[in-house]
Amino acid sequence: MKKVMLSFLAITVVSCGSVSLKSTDATTALFEVLTQQTNGGASIRFFEILSEPSEIKMLQNDENLKNKINANDILNANFVVLNMGEKTTGGYAIGIDKVIETDKNIIITVQETNPEPGSMVTQAFTTPFCIVKINSKKEILIK
Repeated sequence: MKKVMLSFLAITVVSCGSVSLKSTDATTALFEVLTQQTNGGASIRFFEILSEPSEIKMLQNDENLKNKINANDILNANFVVLNMGEKTTGGYAIGIDKVIETDKNIIITVQETNPEPGSMVTQAFTTPFCIVKINSKKEILIK
C-alpha cells in the first residue's frame, strides 16, 4: 500500500511541475510547409525567421508563394526559411521534423536528409531549401 501511495505522490509532484506542450500533427494547423525543393536555395547553410511585414511581403513576390500567403498571414504568422547550402550531388533535402508549441515559444526541429552511401544520385550541384509558415507570432527557436 505504501508503494502505491508513494508512486501516486511522485506522479502528482512530477505532473505539477511539467511544462504544457502542444505537439503538432495532421489535425492541428500550427505550421504549413509552403515549398520544399532540391534546387533554388542559397549556396550557404542558414535558417532565417521572417516576422516583419516587409520581410513577409517579399515572399509574396515569389511566383510559387504568392497564392499561399494572404494579408492576414502578415499579422498572424511567422515564416521560416531553411537553406541546406550547396551540395555536390542530388539526394539531399531539408525540412521540418517536428514543431512544438509551448506557452512562450515555438520550437522547430529541422530534419536534414543525406543520400545513402553508394546510392545512385544525380551528379549536379543542388541547393535544397524549405519555406514554412508558422501560424503564430510567438518567438521561434530552431534546433
